[in-house]
Formats: sequence, C-alpha cells, structure tokens
Amino acid sequence: MTDAAPLMTLKADLFAEAQRLGFVACGITTAAPDGARAEALDAWLAEGMHGTMGWMEARAHQRRSPQDLWGEAQSVIALGMSYAPAHDPLALAEVGTHGRISVYAQGADYHDIVKKALKALARWLVAEAGKRGFGEVGVKVFTDTAPVMEKPLGAQAGLGWQGKHTNLVSRQHGSWLLLGEIYTTLSFAPDVPERDHCGSCHACQSACPTDAFPAPYRLDARRCISYLTIEYAGAIPLEFRKALGNRIYGCDDCLAVCPWNKFAEAAHANRAFLPRAELAAPRLAELLELDDAGFRALFSGSPIKRIGRNRFVRNCLYAAGNSGVAELYPVVARLRGDPDPVVAEAAEWALEELANAFVI
Repeated sequence: MTDAAPLMTLKADLFAEAQRLGFVACGITTAAPDGARAEALDAWLAEGMHGTMGWMEARAHQRRSPQDLWGEAQSVIALGMSYAPAHDPLALAEVGTHGRISVYAQGADYHDIVKKALKALARWLVAEAGKRGFGEVGVKVFTDTAPVMEKPLGAQAGLGWQGKHTNLVSRQHGSWLLLGEIYTTLSFAPDVPERDHCGSCHACQSACPTDAFPAPYRLDARRCISYLTIEYAGAIPLEFRKALGNRIYGCDDCLAVCPWNKFAEAAHANRAFLPRAELAAPRLAELLELDDAGFRALFSGSPIKRIGRNRFVRNCLYAAGNSGVAELYPVVARLRGDPDPVVAEAAEWALEELANAFVI
C-alpha cells in the first residue's frame, strides 16, 4: 500500500502546479461508482430531457461513473479555469442591432485552452510520481467532449456545488468556471464535497426566459436557449423564438444573475478567454452576410465554429426578427432563398416579425 505522507505531499505539489498552469480551482474525488449520481442521470435521460443529444444516451453506461469509462481509474482530479467577465453579460439585452454571444465563447476555444493545460498537468504528474517512487502511473484527461459527469464530479471534489440551475457554483469564482478532469490510477485522499449554498434564492430560475427548469436542480435541455442555439440543428420551435431575443450563441442569464458572482474577479480569468472585439458586441447586419468561408474565417479558434454557418445564421435571423430594426429587413430578405431550408424558413419568419414591428 502506498504510504500516505508522500502521496499527500504529491497532492499538494499537484495543486500548486495546477495553479501555475492557470487553474483557479482544484480538488480530488474517488473514481468509484456513485449510485445516486448514476440514478439521477438515468432518470433525466428516461424523461427525454437531453433532447436530440443522442450521444448522451448512447454512452450513458460510460458516463455513470469514472470506472465505467476506465476501469483502472482510482481518483478524479477535478479542475476549474475561470472565465469571469469584466463586463455585464446582460448589457446588450435590449440592443436590437447586435447579437449576444455567451461569455465563454467570446474568446479562444476553451476545449483547446483547458485541454492543453490538462495535458501539461498530467505529464507533470506522471513524471513526478515516477521520480518519487510511485512507479508507473496511468492518466487520462477530459474536458467536455467525453462521457464524463463534470459538474457532479466537480462538486464531489469540493470545487463548488451544483446550483439550482444545475451548473457548478463556487464561493470564490461564482458561476464562471470551465471544467476539466484528470483520471488517474493513483489513490489520492478525496477532498470534502462543498455543501449547497443556494438557500432560498431562486434568481436563476426566475431569470430563465424559456422556463427550462421544471424544478430547482433540474434542467430540461429541450427548453434551454444554450441547447436550442448550439446543439439543436433544426428549426427552433415557434414557442421559443421570441424568448431568444438577441441571443445568437448560448445564454448566460441563469449564470449572470447568481449572487455568488459578486465574489468572482475578472482578474482571475484566463486571458485566453478575454473577449475578441468582434465577438463582444457583434452587429447582426454583418453576421447575416456570412457565407461558409466568411463564417470559418471569423470563428477560427472559437468554439462557435463547430456549429457551422447555417445554424449560426439561423440564430442570427431569429435575433433579427426580434430586433424591430428596419435596417435589417433587406439583409434578411436576401436569405429567403438560402440553400439551407432551415435558414430560408428562419428568414421568412424574421421578415414577418419585422413587418409586424414597423411599416415597410
């Protein structure tokens, strides 16, 4: 059995190295199965609340616990990187000429930034474990794209707690953490889970424009604007289009109103996530002119690139329809004949909405 003292020293040094690499939160939990966590996932999937995200159901057997994904895992190192904004994420809510992009997507692609730091930390851990006589150590790194229950694991590792909006909330960093994990064969002592500090607050529930929370701590992705604008590929149902407002990629409302954000400092945010000027307050008229090449050029190095031009322009058309801005009418009209039928239908809807808002 591994001696506890050297492993505790390695853990402390690991946390220091994580901080050096840009992680503001770090904790460890066991990789063993957790029955309650698995049951909650199964119930959520059974109710169909994942919508068209079929990959969540297809790999649910691996998502239930770290050891179901990798049987050799003993510990999960959970990490958080801050993207706390310096500006008010809701500032553009009433500006019809501009679109709103979620804070995390206004800078560099977090997949690249977080994974690069995770790999560097994993390499450090393997090397240090070898130097200190722990033998060969196995590691695997994940951020967002694998069947990993990042938020429950982060909460279990003490990074924060899952708030009533189901996202992780930290007492130090509010709602603005991007998560990553390292699974390892080392048996670190687990950290103490953070208790729930939401209390009687329901600000996030009240802020949701599409009533995506059937109950506190439960999210129906099918009604969530982040899901609808990013994951959902078809024509967004009519009942949600007005509620989209000028949100063209994701939604920050439930995060932005969380009172715990008063403790989050933009100075702690990774500079890679600082907003690009053209994405902090993008003009809808310019975005609606994008062809595929223009879209790829504009969103090179951005997480937005993965949804493709058609889905993005679809979102911009809904925003234009909600804008009441007469100058957008001719730009929208040119998209009625778009080769993509979803884009063309969105243009027709937007034109009708604009026509109802003013006399052409």
